[in-house]
Amino acid sequence: MPKGLKETSGLITIGFSASEVGPNTFLQNRIDLQLNVLDREVFVVYAIDMDPSPPDEVIGLNTACDSSLSTTSRTTVGGLSQSNVMAVGERQIRSSGGAGVGFETISSSSPGTQLEYIGIIATNDFFVQVEGRNNVNPMEVQGKLYGVRAQASADVFAALTQSELLSA
Repeated sequence: MPKGLKETSGLITIGFSASEVGPNTFLQNRIDLQLNVLDREVFVVYAIDMDPSPPDEVIGLNTACDSSLSTTSRTTVGGLSQSNVMAVGERQIRSSGGAGVGFETISSSSPGTQLEYIGIIATNDFFVQVEGRNNVNPMEVQGKLYGVRAQASADVFAALTQSELLSA
């Protein structure tokens, strides 16, 4: 456990999903962690698994289902280069007029190094985004977030909260 944090729970698994209301329409879901901010409670993330829908095969068009998980609200699907994005998932079909070829890009839920954790959520919730491109049907993403609750010291809690809110 990182310095300034004291684990207060065992491993917690949180399922999440987000479904477009119509084809190729951005959608974001807010998932409440029910953290106790008065006790400076945070959520230490160990791993994230994301499973976006397979895109529709439309002859002559490249199609995709893009998704991300972020610590703050977004207006677009994010990328790993953005500080508030913790995980991404993308499935694509590339078409050149004939049969399409499928591709999948999923950020590693557990990085290849010996990291203690992959992120800390200091506010009460996280957000899941999904958006299809050139699909006939609405797309969705499902997944799981793995981690533990922890109590932060006052200075660590203030720094984590401020950093998270400024990354929006």
